[in-house]
Amino acid sequence: MKRRAKFSVPLRYILLFLTGICVVGILLGFTLNISGGPLNTVAGYVFVPMQRGINTVGMWISDKMDNLKKLSDVMEENEDLRRQVDDLTAELNTIKLEQYELENLRELFDLDQKYPSYEKVAANVIGKDGGNWFSNFTIDKGADDGIEVDMNVIAGSGLVGIVTSVGPNYAKVSSIINDTNKVSGMVTTTSDNLIVKGSLKNMNENMVIDFSDLNDSDDNVVVGDPVVTSYVSDQYQQGILIGYISSLTKDSNNLTKSGTITPSVDFEHIHEVLVILNKKQSTGN
Repeated sequence: MKRRAKFSVPLRYILLFLTGICVVGILLGFTLNISGGPLNTVAGYVFVPMQRGINTVGMWISDKMDNLKKLSDVMEENEDLRRQVDDLTAELNTIKLEQYELENLRELFDLDQKYPSYEKVAANVIGKDGGNWFSNFTIDKGADDGIEVDMNVIAGSGLVGIVTSVGPNYAKVSSIINDTNKVSGMVTTTSDNLIVKGSLKNMNENMVIDFSDLNDSDDNVVVGDPVVTSYVSDQYQQGILIGYISSLTKDSNNLTKSGTITPSVDFEHIHEVLVILNKKQSTGN
């Protein structure tokens, strides 16, 4: 005897049927204004949590939108502040540059007043040899401005060097720190003469240059004494500050002394100079 095949309804149809019944019941309840009873109970269990969920999601979305707007406002405000900072930074850099240039001009003015008897022309440094020091450099004034070879160059607090070659609108300067340069100097406290010799090696190691042939038999010269260009110099005008004695050593002949001098000029940073238009005619030290 054959068994009858079992009749089965797919689950999705059952769910769809029940959903339809619920929807129809709810609509009838609202349409006929039926209060109480199972329909309200079903609505309470189904729609109240649903409404709460919808409200919660809505509030979350609203909060997120508010946060996004606040973030956008903050980013826009930060961009405005960044532009203000950039503008203020540029303005500050300009002020610093102007202040630096003003200080340099004031320094040149003070130096000009320090040697009032000499006629001078101001010039800017426009080039230099390699290395840390301004041992050889070029300025933006030349023969058209009255500059000639062997004219003295000063900056900062004293002597820089001497003009070695001249073009129409430029000149080349050799500093006293160069190994080949010698300057007749004098200790201001004792009027004793000596020979100042450039030394790039000593400049690199201790930021000093050499001196020799100091006649100080009475041992009156001490570290810290100023040294200026001597009246016996054939190339350099008298009385220009060279630097300060930083060390003293008695020579083997027991008659003279040698040592080192700390230059009065910062040979690592030279931007403007004064060229003394007066010069001595003969050549020598």
